[in-house]
Amino acid sequence: MSQQQQFWPVEFQAGEPDLWVCLSCLTEVYRRKVPMPDCPSCHGVSTFEPFALEAIRDWGTEELIAKAVSASSEPDPQPVEALTPAGIPSAEPSV
Repeated sequence: MSQQQQFWPVEFQAGEPDLWVCLSCLTEVYRRKVPMPDCPSCHGVSTFEPFALEAIRDWGTEELIAKAVSASSEPDPQPVEALTPAGIPSAEPSV
């Protein structure tokens, strides 16, 4: 049975690169997210760094550039909501 790939969302600000490339294998690239717990190709942990599409075009392989172009056209990932289970008492001191 295959499992669906899970991702960590990556916050970014306007003007910052939003494509994350695995520097260990240079074959995986994702937009505004990184796979968890590791790179699905090389299983490197904490190996992703941000790059702009133009930078990837300068040094990437044809395969990586194609993946980056595809990733850059994906819709924005949905924001992750904080998990706040109901019923947990507030940390606020009662008066």
